[in-house]
Amino acid sequence: MAEPAPIGIGLLGYEFMGRAHAGAYRTIPDAFCPPPLRPRLVALAGRTPDRGAAAARRYGFERSTTDWRELVADEKIGLFDDSGPNALHAEPTIAAARAGKHLLCEKPLGRDAAESHAIWAAADEAGVVHMCGFNYRFVPAVRLAREMLEAGDLGEVHSFHGHYRQDWLADPRAPHSWRLDRAAAGSGALGDIGSHLIDLARFLVGEVVAVVGRTRTVVADRPGGRVDVDDAVEAVVELDGGVAGTISATRLAHGRKNDLAFEVHGSRGSLAFDLERLNELHVHLDGSEPGARAQGFRRVLVTEADHPFAGRWWPPGHTLGWEHSFVHEIGHLLAAIAGEHAVAPYGATFEDGYRAAAVCDAILASSASGRRERVGYLGPASGGPG
Repeated sequence: MAEPAPIGIGLLGYEFMGRAHAGAYRTIPDAFCPPPLRPRLVALAGRTPDRGAAAARRYGFERSTTDWRELVADEKIGLFDDSGPNALHAEPTIAAARAGKHLLCEKPLGRDAAESHAIWAAADEAGVVHMCGFNYRFVPAVRLAREMLEAGDLGEVHSFHGHYRQDWLADPRAPHSWRLDRAAAGSGALGDIGSHLIDLARFLVGEVVAVVGRTRTVVADRPGGRVDVDDAVEAVVELDGGVAGTISATRLAHGRKNDLAFEVHGSRGSLAFDLERLNELHVHLDGSEPGARAQGFRRVLVTEADHPFAGRWWPPGHTLGWEHSFVHEIGHLLAAIAGEHAVAPYGATFEDGYRAAAVCDAILASSASGRRERVGYLGPASGGPG
């Protein structure tokens, strides 16, 4: 068997997301055997020289730099991975696209829809493969939910309800950071964690066409600075085909560490998922087939060999963790770069990142106006309707 071709990786950012991505690259040759491409960890870019160098050694990169432009210029790098802060998504990713690099950019793609559209347009014009980092699409139970919905197991879908709750800002004494600065982050809980729910609603059910939203800044001043983004958001969303939905996100929910959960309801059944029990999908089917009897919710442990992704890992019942979603996501991207399949529909393209940002903008506009807002979408480069 031929040795997989190498692909050089340039990673911007070495903190939380950088560590998650780096771990996935190291795991790819084991999880995908053989891998579609063999990652070569060429260079890592970060703000602080000493910390960047230490992270490069820890993660296995050949070198580090404080200038992301070196990654863009390096001919050994074929995939530019932007896991940096939101304000460092547009300029580096657009430059990398124009240099012909394939692209992975963490969510939110941009600080607003206009910036996200510019990133997508640059990648589309360059003709490179691009993915936005909505990693929860690659949780096995979430993928199983998608497969069941595609198969029509729930009948006609009529509602989606999701929440994402964390507590790391519940204490008003928690210090200020870039995530609380509109210029750096774009929005607060909405773009940071609410965008995951928006993407999941789109991934599972359909396009968001209109919203009614309310955002609130609960703690306006924190040690180190003033907060000018939302602490919490609640929205009613309308999706394709008249499907109704609700989306709720906050980073001030005492006791909730990473509580993402959703339910999908249809004419023949329901699905429920909780990220803190990410190996499980709860399923209720109404038993409407001849001779069948309705049952309550049953827990499906998504670890069987024929379940999504599970066959790459361990025997049934041996569960996976949060970090495995990045392995699946990046493996999918590498296979797309190798020409095995497209990023869409199972991976989130930059178009998906832009469309999630457009929904976020509409929620912010609705909160400001007090009215229902339709979501407007543009095409990649023409500026016309998408």
